[in-house]
Amino acid sequence: MNDQPSKSPKSEIIDIYAVLSETDLALPLVDEGISAGFPSPALDFVDLSIDLNKHLIKHPTATFYGRVKGDSLKDAGINDGDLLVIDRSLEPLSGKIAVCYIEGEFTAKRINKTAKELWLMPENEAYKPIKIEKDQNVIIWGIVTYVIKSV
Repeated sequence: MNDQPSKSPKSEIIDIYAVLSETDLALPLVDEGISAGFPSPALDFVDLSIDLNKHLIKHPTATFYGRVKGDSLKDAGINDGDLLVIDRSLEPLSGKIAVCYIEGEFTAKRINKTAKELWLMPENEAYKPIKIEKDQNVIIWGIVTYVIKSV
């Protein structure tokens, strides 16, 4: 059991950005698997490409990016500074990671729906789950479909 006090449940803020999907972004694609050892000379002849906008954005008018500020989803592999691809047209199903608007701020948490309750769950034991009460003004703003990160 963690003896440290839990952090504020919604201490993760997300900045939201619009998607400019009218721009093509076709990049060379190595579809052979990428070796972590000696490179294959055959990879000098890359002839495939991938358009990241078409790959990452299924619903352009309903898709936004969000920059993560915080660590409440670190155990889900989502870290401070990561860029989220958020689709507002998807249904907020239990188990999905959602961007929610709570008390004037955006936060990202995993949805946990039961027959009678809705919880927003962190993926870091330092944070408390958020139980959504019936009279609470919470908007499940969109569903995270991809995470873009620096290495």
